[in-house]
Amino acid sequence: MSAKPAPAPLLIACALGIEQFALRTSDRGGAGGPVTVLRTGMGPKAAERSVTRALAEPALSGAAVLATGFCAGLAPGMHPGDLVVAEETRDPGGTTMCVGTELLVKELVRTVPGRTVHTGPLTGSDHVIRGQERSELLATGAIAVDMESAATLLSAVRAGERPVAAVRVVVDAPEHELVRIGTLRGGISAFRVLRSVLPAFFEWHRSLLLPRR
Repeated sequence: MSAKPAPAPLLIACALGIEQFALRTSDRGGAGGPVTVLRTGMGPKAAERSVTRALAEPALSGAAVLATGFCAGLAPGMHPGDLVVAEETRDPGGTTMCVGTELLVKELVRTVPGRTVHTGPLTGSDHVIRGQERSELLATGAIAVDMESAATLLSAVRAGERPVAAVRVVVDAPEHELVRIGTLRGGISAFRVLRSVLPAFFEWHRSLLLPRR
């Protein structure tokens, strides 16, 4: 009897120590294969370096890649703790289409009930967005911005064909900028949401492992 092939691994990439801590203290039950949580460091260049290096390792060469962490919402009415599921990520390096967006939305609604889930383009930046820049990015059609997702996914697909996705938690929004009173409460809300998302990520990953009919 031939041995079954090993399940494809899942690489979850985030930038900050607090994001990695949230993910590491989450419930790890239900993973469909080996899971690695990679802290890339802040900014697109750090994300590119870290993800490219990680995927060069034989154990992760065929990994699905999911970028996550916090983001800034661009659309009026977004609140800290809202979720953003990217349909695509964009930055000056290019656009990367995400896989399984509808499934991620469905699983996040089930896993984190009561939280609003937004879908649309997620754009990249090399700095923290404030004020007028937020409106300018919204005018491009993007619904949220962060510094690492676009670089993470672009680096992942350049390293080899694989499923990629991005899910972010809003910590900063037009009516709730980080410099304003209430930032701490919004940050705690976003942290709690990030601690809850792993089951949805695992379901997305398991769906990729199912045989195609």
